[in-house]
Amino acid sequence: MNLDYNENIDNLRDLEDTDISVKKKIKKNHKIADDDNFYRVKTVYNQYSYIFRSKNTDIPRGTILIVPTQYGNEVGICQGKTTNIDEISYQDELTDIVRIANEKDKAKHSENIKKEEKAYELTIKKIAEHKLEMKLINVHYFLEDSKILFNFTSDGRVDFRELVKDLASIFKTRIELRQIGVRDECRIIGSYGQCGKKLCCSGTLNELTPITIKMAKEQNITLNSLKISGTCGRLLCCLSYENETYTEEKKAYPREGTKVFVNDELFILVEINIQSKKLKLLSEEHRERFIYISKNDLSFDKSKNMYIANLNH
Repeated sequence: MNLDYNENIDNLRDLEDTDISVKKKIKKNHKIADDDNFYRVKTVYNQYSYIFRSKNTDIPRGTILIVPTQYGNEVGICQGKTTNIDEISYQDELTDIVRIANEKDKAKHSENIKKEEKAYELTIKKIAEHKLEMKLINVHYFLEDSKILFNFTSDGRVDFRELVKDLASIFKTRIELRQIGVRDECRIIGSYGQCGKKLCCSGTLNELTPITIKMAKEQNITLNSLKISGTCGRLLCCLSYENETYTEEKKAYPREGTKVFVNDELFILVEINIQSKKLKLLSEEHRERFIYISKNDLSFDKSKNMYIANLNH
């Protein structure tokens, strides 16, 4: 199968995000003491990472920690120390690490994992009994037994009120069913991408952001769904990594679609290669004829109000 072809853009719109929104970041005036240390910690229940404060100067990466959350104290994994003041100041709340997990915490966490496995199997059966169009992703028991969280995906809204009642009567505690998107599903479950590395969403990213077809176009990436979509069926997270650089660099070039006279022949600029600094031009008269010129060959003639390129080769 030839993977180096461009699909119709309209057919690729389904790969874009429709369920991810970005909250505007506002700097906070957190009070920081001279002896404060900051660590990025991934909370187990949602696989998101947050910054927490501690007086401890040396918490190794991978250490199991107990940190405060909206659901009470929870298990988290230390991802390392951070000294990025901007990153710290943009976080809504700055709270302290409760403690490094002790043996009692670890035993409770291990016990909860076993309970989650049993609850998952039982809930799958209950979903089938209630004939609900939903896919259960995982079950999480909170450390302090405040509630049980059930994450699921569905193509539409689901009336799960009867299911909640059923589960509450079985588990005798508070129940929360949370509908998540397909990218969140991959982030929680975890896997490996086509590059062979751990999925960005469950590994290196601190938050999910919208990814668009425009990002792939800006970087001249072949618009092929097999190449630019990830395990979740959405556009690859990594398309955003260099997007800002490409967008900024392209400001030094004419826009695609600009007319360029090359040795008195009219061409249309159809593609800009930032890395090679080459411009791909299409002859307006001979629609199947392409030429490549260097950025240094291009100049703007103010008297003619147009771009020109004189090639002596």
